[in-house]
Amino acid sequence: MKEILKDLEIDDPSFAFLGYYEGFAVPDGPVPNKSEVGRAFYNLAKIYYDKSDLDKAEENFVKALKCSNKSEDHFVILKTLGFLIRIASEGLEDEKAKKYIELAREVAEGLTGVMDNLNSEYFYHLGVLGNYMGNFLDAEKNFLLAYKKSKEENNPELLSKCLLSLATNKYLEGDYKLAMDYVSQLNELLKIIDKSYLQGSMYLLLGKIYVELGEYQKALVSFGNANNILQAKKCWNLYGYVLLGKGTAYKNMGEYDNALLFFELARNIADPQTFKRLYNILRSEIEEVNDSSVDLYLDKTNRKIREKFLGIIDFKHRFILLEILFLLARNPGTSFDKEQLAKAVWKDEYNPLIHDKLIYTSVSRLRKLIEPKNNKDDRRKYILRSKDGYTFNSVVKIRFHMESKANFSNTIANVDLSSPV
Repeated sequence: MKEILKDLEIDDPSFAFLGYYEGFAVPDGPVPNKSEVGRAFYNLAKIYYDKSDLDKAEENFVKALKCSNKSEDHFVILKTLGFLIRIASEGLEDEKAKKYIELAREVAEGLTGVMDNLNSEYFYHLGVLGNYMGNFLDAEKNFLLAYKKSKEENNPELLSKCLLSLATNKYLEGDYKLAMDYVSQLNELLKIIDKSYLQGSMYLLLGKIYVELGEYQKALVSFGNANNILQAKKCWNLYGYVLLGKGTAYKNMGEYDNALLFFELARNIADPQTFKRLYNILRSEIEEVNDSSVDLYLDKTNRKIREKFLGIIDFKHRFILLEILFLLARNPGTSFDKEQLAKAVWKDEYNPLIHDKLIYTSVSRLRKLIEPKNNKDDRRKYILRSKDGYTFNSVVKIRFHMESKANFSNTIANVDLSSPV
């Protein structure tokens, strides 16, 4: 562990690993031991973390880490490293985060040799470590085991963290139905126990799920609930992400003025040096919304199309129409005859008895979905009929959605500040 700490370059001459707490004493009281000082730094760091001062939070988490007794404070060390990983991820300091992850892995592996019974907290931390390393399937298995054991141990606080972690994993996998099921269970549990930060994080996640489902009004309500709970707790580190969520909902609704309002507000309150991940996402969103000349945003991965006037159009169960659209959109101005369409879309040799009506019907359905009517009731704006087939209008401006965000939106296995530690 010492070697990894040295590699992280967190040695501070003012706080020597063994000696800086000497002489530190409560007035008229005993000198606290090293672990007690570490816990004091840990609690102070959490205050800075909640108040959005990530630099001071990191400084004090590091001091807490130095004071921890590696033979006794295993879970405290893992929690501390969890916060440090999130702070590094938010700052886009991937190499630093990976070194903290390696240290967490070393600590977790050492637990099997010192614990007689592997309890729910052990499996929960294994799940968290799996998330750090991008092993979402292993993480899910450990969260489920921790969930089961925390019920047996009557540990509602850890049970709530397991539910939020499971919901987050399912959200990242795109299984929004199961994510919603876990959120519903968590919501019922939080009616019994008072965990404001978890409740705020839950509503933030719920808002993101609703955005993916296209239920934007429900998303806005959820983001509002997250904001109210976190403000009441005087917790500001997630405020920028709440505003980002609201802006995203308005953007997908086609209300670009409102979207810009929330994106700009979030950017104004986010320190670009410590909230680099958030700041970069906001910059991309603002550039995208300000580009009013774009007619179509095409997102093949999530099977969603956003048309400038119509908003989001869901293609999840329209596979053939999506294939036609992307074939034409990737090649604007190029005419595709019926033989080429049959081979490219249906993977068949062209047969006029089969394909003529099929192609005509499919293209007509596609036009009705994506082309708003003009004053003459003419939908033919994007897909044009050519002499022998169809072509995508070369003057239409299109963008293949989300491509610009891939480099910074998924840093460190999707760990962000709202994830439970």
